Amino acid sequence: MTQALAQHKPARGTLHIIAALLLGSAVLRLSLTGTDVVAESAPEPVAAPVQDHEEPAEDTHASIVTDDADTNTLLAAFREREQRLVAREAQLTDRLQALRIAEAEITEKLSALTAAEEALRSTIALADTAAEADLARLAVVYENMKPKVAAELFTEMSPEFAAGFLGMMQPAAAAAIMTELDSSVSYSISVMLAGRNALVPTQ
Repeated sequence: MTQALAQHKPARGTLHIIAALLLGSAVLRLSLTGTDVVAESAPEPVAAPVQDHEEPAEDTHASIVTDDADTNTLLAAFREREQRLVAREAQLTDRLQALRIAEAEITEKLSALTAAEEALRSTIALADTAAEADLARLAVVYENMKPKVAAELFTEMSPEFAAGFLGMMQPAAAAAIMTELDSSVSYSISVMLAGRNALVPTQ
C-alpha cells in the first residue's frame, strides 16, 4: 500500500502542473480576448471635417490688403492723369486766348493799314489832280504868251516836258509856238507827241 501511494504521488504532481498550465493558458486567452473586445468596443476617433477651398484667415487678410493697395495705386494714377489733363487744358486755353488777342491785334493793324492806304490813295489822287490842274493852268498861260517868247521857254525844257504842255494847248497856239522853235527841237517834240498818242488804245 505504501508503494501504491508512492506510485500515485508523482502522478498527482504531474496533474497539478498540467492543471496550472491549463489555467494559465485560459487566463492568458481571457486577457487577450478582453483586450480585443475593449479595442473593438472603443469608439473610433472622429476625423475633423475637411473644408474645401477655405483659406486661412491670415491669407484672406493679406489678399484684402493687397487689393486695397492695388486700388489706391489705380486711384493715384487716375488722379495724376486728371491733373495732367487739367494742366494741358489750361495751357490750350491760354494759347487760344493768346491767339485771339494776336488775331484782334492783326485785324486792328490791317484795318489801320487799309485806312492808311485809302488815305494815301486819296492824297495821291489829290496830288495828281492838283498837279494836272497846275499843268493845265500853266498850259493856258503859255497859250496866252507871244509864240516867240513861249518858244524860248520851250527850248529850255526837255522834249518830254515840252510835249506835255503842247499836248494840253489849243492846236492853233501849239502850232504858233512850234513854228518859232528850232527845227531840231520841234522835231523832238513832234516825235514825243506822236509816240504818246500812239500808246492810246484805238478800240
